[in-house]
Amino acid sequence: MTTQTINTPVAARTRTQRRGVNRALWVLQVLTAGVFVMAALPKLTADPRAVAGFTMMGLGTSGMYIIGALEVLGAIALLIPVLCGLAALAQVALMIGAVVTTLIFFGAGAVLVPPVAVLVVVSVIAWARRRRTVELVTLVRRYSRR
Repeated sequence: MTTQTINTPVAARTRTQRRGVNRALWVLQVLTAGVFVMAALPKLTADPRAVAGFTMMGLGTSGMYIIGALEVLGAIALLIPVLCGLAALAQVALMIGAVVTTLIFFGAGAVLVPPVAVLVVVSVIAWARRRRTVELVTLVRRYSRR
């Protein structure tokens, strides 16, 4: 039995919609990667305000460099098709930490808006790319059993 591609107007519209959603997600991923790189720059260049903030939180410069590196690595992984879903999921965890830390040390208010907004965006990406994450986990499991 052979499989045929159905070329009905509805099927064509669905394919076009999926392509449009995929393109929109890639634009969102590129923009989000840019946000993470921009957020990492003060940490990786030891900007005095970043050093003071991380010292005040008790994380010191080591914590600052680690978080900055995680942000850059996550940004890069957001741009790699096979890794983008897992990267977004990892960035969700990072941003939950950022939101909780902001709440503890700075309280609610306007200062909480940026980490919450980024958390929402990476959550949308992680959800939309969940199939890629499952495929990656399946691939890793398959190769780890050899």
